[in-house]
Amino acid sequence: MNALTRKLATVGSALAMAASSLLLASSPASAATSCYASSCEGLDPATTICQNDARTVQTSSRFGVQLRYSPTCRAAWARVDGYSDAPMAVVVENSRGATYRTYTTGGTEWTRMVNDKDILARAYGFKEEGAQYAYSPWY
Repeated sequence: MNALTRKLATVGSALAMAASSLLLASSPASAATSCYASSCEGLDPATTICQNDARTVQTSSRFGVQLRYSPTCRAAWARVDGYSDAPMAVVVENSRGATYRTYTTGGTEWTRMVNDKDILARAYGFKEEGAQYAYSPWY
């Protein structure tokens, strides 16, 4: 291989590596925030890696409010999926008093996250008219 061919091959390789790193850097997955336990407090799970391994661990007795939990992040949040008898507040709280709420008028809604490392969390929904509450068990 002559010197010119080697230089062109080197430049080509460098350009290919630079282009692939730009593609990876702009992917939606790389834009997700990483957090753990208390550093997840108040974050939107949809903008973090926590949503990737989340599972529903409890559901309220009425209204279908779910307690979602991420084992990787050790964080929890409340979600309601398709509840149609709205409006309703959707709330998550942990046993240390951290609480986040959102309101739904139908469709899917979720709260911000609470720390769930070595403490308990629960989700609930309530309607102000008639003071109707529905809690999930603590998890």
